[in-house]
Amino acid sequence: MCHQSVGLIQSIIERAGIPTVSITLLPEVTRRVSPPRALFVDRPFGYPLGAPNDRQLQMRIIMTALAMLATSSQAPVLSNYQEE
Repeated sequence: MCHQSVGLIQSIIERAGIPTVSITLLPEVTRRVSPPRALFVDRPFGYPLGAPNDRQLQMRIIMTALAMLATSSQAPVLSNYQEE
């Protein structure tokens, strides 16, 4: 339910002119809601940014998500996080 709620809220915020991006663990649920921008990460539930204290991985995921804010499209932008 949370993944759906976030995607729906994102759409409302975007209509107000504020760009949004979410980080998701469930791509199949996120695709159904079609948020404006979402980054899929292959991580365990409860750890979307990786293990605690793995600052480097956490920063890479966050920076990848924030970079998606520069994309402007009428269609949803759904990306998979890829390790370098």
